[in-house]
Amino acid sequence: MSREHEWVDEEAGPVVRPYAVTRGRTRPAAKALSTGLDLLATVSLTGRPAPPKAELGVQHRRLLGCLVQHARPVAEVAAELDLPVAVVRVLLGDLLDYGLVAVKAPRSKAATPSESLLREVINGLRAL
Repeated sequence: MSREHEWVDEEAGPVVRPYAVTRGRTRPAAKALSTGLDLLATVSLTGRPAPPKAELGVQHRRLLGCLVQHARPVAEVAAELDLPVAVVRVLLGDLLDYGLVAVKAPRSKAATPSESLLREVINGLRAL
């Protein structure tokens, strides 16, 4: 039996605690913290190969698989993998250190249109 399957019970689901997935770490690496891995940050693949020193576990590979088709927000990745956001942040920190993913911060509120402007656009469209 492979190691991947020995930690899964078909009725109960995964029986591995989140801290085991992250090897006891509760925070991502410093590089990941500086990039701002908040819930709305968008994560994408860089297309680079994994460096020889990379220690990629099953969850790392699952996370990379989530990003193959298109970039996704951190919250969506966590939901797709059915893992807590804190665990996904630690895993993303590892992948950032290996250069396998890129993180784009969400747009600031200053860059988004105001509610009054959006209402004017809606009213203009209705007038057509």
